[in-house]
Amino acid sequence: MQAHIAFLRGINVAGKKKFPKAEQVATLNKLGFKKPKVYLHTGNWIFDTSEKDVASKISEAITKKYGWDVPVLVKTASEIETIVQNCPFSEEKKIKSYFTLLHQPPQQELIKAIDPKAYPNEEFHITPYCVYFYSETGYGRTKCNNNFFETKLKVSATTRNYKTMMKVLELTT
Repeated sequence: MQAHIAFLRGINVAGKKKFPKAEQVATLNKLGFKKPKVYLHTGNWIFDTSEKDVASKISEAITKKYGWDVPVLVKTASEIETIVQNCPFSEEKKIKSYFTLLHQPPQQELIKAIDPKAYPNEEFHITPYCVYFYSETGYGRTKCNNNFFETKLKVSATTRNYKTMMKVLELTT
């Protein structure tokens, strides 16, 4: 059995797709996952399982209960740890950075088509499974947000800050 982290995109945002934390934990229990935990209310699920393709299982359960199509990205704790460790920014920037987790690797020509110089005060590094992002002005004012990378790279994605990434890893132990 391995520790997993599921990131749900678009729940409890701006009053839409309301999914209380208690119902999230209940869903994890109903799905039979071990050691279920939910960090915050925005879809950060931590659990143990030996099952495969749990993203589909979670997504189907949410669709069945609520009728919502919620993108779900599931990684093992070791995969998330590697993503955080591979952050190319200095420690000072890293703790203020964001991790846009990609559901599948983007095509190289799409990556090359994004000119980092066109976005002053914003830095990003695109890898097959994560866009590491730092903005001097904060994430709320950035042009290179989750929707930007989804559109430009033509992949589904979900973004979390450094603090959330570290907390979900801590909760896997």
